Amino acid sequence: MSSEKKAFGLWSAVMLGIGSMVGAGIFIVIGEAGSIAGNIVWISFIFGGIAALLSGYSLAKLALRYPSRGGIVEYLVQGFGEGIFSGSAGVLFYFSQLIAIAAVAKSFGTYAATFMHGGDGYWTNLYAIGIVVLFTLINLVGASIVAKSENIIVAVKISVLVVFAIAALFTINPQLLSAADMPPVIHMLFAIGLTFFAYQGFSVITNTIEDMENPEKTMMRAMIVTILLVAALYILTSIAVLGNLPLEKVIATKDYALAEAAKPIFGEWGFKIMAATALLATASAINATLYAATEIGYTMAKEGNLPKEYEYNVFQSYQGLIISALLIIPMILFMSLEQVAMVASLVVLIIQGVTHVAHLLKIKETGANIWIVLGAVFAMFAIAGLTLWYTSDKMPEIGYYLLGAFALAFALEIILRLVSNRTISKQTPLLTDWKQKVETKLKKIVE
Repeated sequence: MSSEKKAFGLWSAVMLGIGSMVGAGIFIVIGEAGSIAGNIVWISFIFGGIAALLSGYSLAKLALRYPSRGGIVEYLVQGFGEGIFSGSAGVLFYFSQLIAIAAVAKSFGTYAATFMHGGDGYWTNLYAIGIVVLFTLINLVGASIVAKSENIIVAVKISVLVVFAIAALFTINPQLLSAADMPPVIHMLFAIGLTFFAYQGFSVITNTIEDMENPEKTMMRAMIVTILLVAALYILTSIAVLGNLPLEKVIATKDYALAEAAKPIFGEWGFKIMAATALLATASAINATLYAATEIGYTMAKEGNLPKEYEYNVFQSYQGLIISALLIIPMILFMSLEQVAMVASLVVLIIQGVTHVAHLLKIKETGANIWIVLGAVFAMFAIAGLTLWYTSDKMPEIGYYLLGAFALAFALEIILRLVSNRTISKQTPLLTDWKQKVETKLKKIVE
């Protein structure tokens, strides 16, 4: 008797991972991180890739032991039990999705305003809010068209980046990469938090586990191959940008440095093509992340960790989609791209660090190498600490934003427990609907 063929083999999982990782992150990060680390930002991308490998190994092992579309929310509950801490961490994970969308939307607005209006701040926010509203409406009526176009979007953005990186290597000014112009090494360490954010997306590979051929072998291979390929692209791209633009130009155009770096090579058309690619990549990332945040919110509401209003149906989606969009808009209006990118990277680092701590509590069950998981824990918290150290001087408000997010997550968890007497729980049939929906979405992307 032959079993039904699974949708994800090694290379289909790798392509999904690359599509999720090579998106808005690199368009946001390359200039922001370059303005900090200067011409050695490529080393920051190496360290960011190593951190991603450590984290990817830990998450892959957790996925194999606890195969759930709940992902990090499930791993936190498995590790810490059904308590206030795991519930609050789950809420913070949901917030991290919203902050990431705000960062991507702000990047979209920056590129659109620069492309159309010369970078006016008013237009930046208008375009950023407009794209969030647009994809909120699309998700309300059904996002099948966008899902079907994902393969084309992935092919376009990767092709443009590869062509740019290769062509730019032939026009590099060695003086711009010389040790004489190298900033203090500590600046390279400060930029790792942002470069790690550019790798975000590798965890989506764990979501394919229930529809993966031979996951015991495929999961870890897909994770490692994906991160290594993306790391190579990011390192080449960062060398290309800093080797073609003087540091003062990178700092001046940090919000759209990747497009600016295409000018010396391809002229004004290079700038326009790269800006258009950035718009395409960020729009695609907003749609995918908004969909994921909606499904996470729905699942958490079912489990009692978000208000029941998130469960209500609206057209082809849930009321939680509208609530999420309304929470994103203030972040767009009141935070700069640099601020929202920093907060997003910090929250992601801390949530993943806490998840790896949860893994240590279940290390015998997962059979993971304890030293690699310890490495993942150390990497996440060390990078977060370095990022906070940097921002404490340059952007002291970041620490307050971060504390506010933590306080809100804990307060919401406690209030919901008192009001509804519900708690987050381990894998239950309540997750089935969400798992099926995400599985259907992933299948459409690889078709």
